[in-house]
Amino acid sequence: MTMEYKDYYKTLGVERGASQEEIKRAYRKLVRKYHPDVNTGPEAADAEQKFKDVGEAYEVLQDPEKRAAYDQLGADWKEGQAFRPPPDWDEGFEFSGGGYTETDPDQFGAFFDELFARRGQARPDMRGGGQFHAAGQDHHAKITIDLDTAYKGGSMDVGMRKPERDASGHVVLGEKTIRVSIPKGVCDGQHIRLAGQGSPGLGKGAAGDLYLEVAIKPTPGVRLEGRDVIMELPVTPWEAALGARVDYATPGGSVQLTVPKHSQSGRKLRLKGRGIPGKPPGDLIAVVKIVIPPTESEKARELYQQMAREMDYDPRAGRKG
Repeated sequence: MTMEYKDYYKTLGVERGASQEEIKRAYRKLVRKYHPDVNTGPEAADAEQKFKDVGEAYEVLQDPEKRAAYDQLGADWKEGQAFRPPPDWDEGFEFSGGGYTETDPDQFGAFFDELFARRGQARPDMRGGGQFHAAGQDHHAKITIDLDTAYKGGSMDVGMRKPERDASGHVVLGEKTIRVSIPKGVCDGQHIRLAGQGSPGLGKGAAGDLYLEVAIKPTPGVRLEGRDVIMELPVTPWEAALGARVDYATPGGSVQLTVPKHSQSGRKLRLKGRGIPGKPPGDLIAVVKIVIPPTESEKARELYQQMAREMDYDPRAGRKG
């Protein structure tokens, strides 16, 4: 989804290195200026939109976690510029509570919603003679793995960054490294739960959990649909025309694959159960792609010229008016 970039610092009129106190002062000043109660004339509609924009900017910049993640996008984007967030823009950021935001998802625009989607919240637990107990907040973060790890599983060290405020009100990043076991057959978008690695609980409340959302790194020529893996199968013109048995390297290992004769580019060959492992496993779909050999040698050019002379074939014949 492409949207317009919003420069929250420009909206509040502060520098990117502004302290939390400076951000709060700027917000209060602009809220008074654009509040609907003091803008009732012809410019009321414009003031109402600016009032909403100021609230959206403050929602992000007043929160150390959201602000640090927003800053990860970089300072080179301009207000109103066409923008698509990179798929790994928030990788490694550890968000406490319900995830990115606790606000109504309809309160702000598409830009905010795309970056800071609401997730479920931790709930307090009252137990033990009226004494207050509360489970610790869950934390959320994103990690990226390659397709080979999705197939085979394994362990990896993941660097996590937890945004916090320092004594002067500026956002700083605390860093830590955790060892994560990746289960065999994990899918894109699936969550790995690390019990007790969120915030500590209150009273007898249990510690929260850390949920890691898995993103599978894009691989050239490969597309994922759930557990199904769609891959290109490069073949020569003669393999496509005459049929062939070819060696085909897949994430699960090399296989012998039969290319039926008269295959055209785009033909799909399904390998049952060769996708990402699971119950049931996905399929691997090999999509034929005819690759034309180069004509750098004289011999190759002669062969092409011979085919042109001897084969009476026009692939555009059916489209002529």
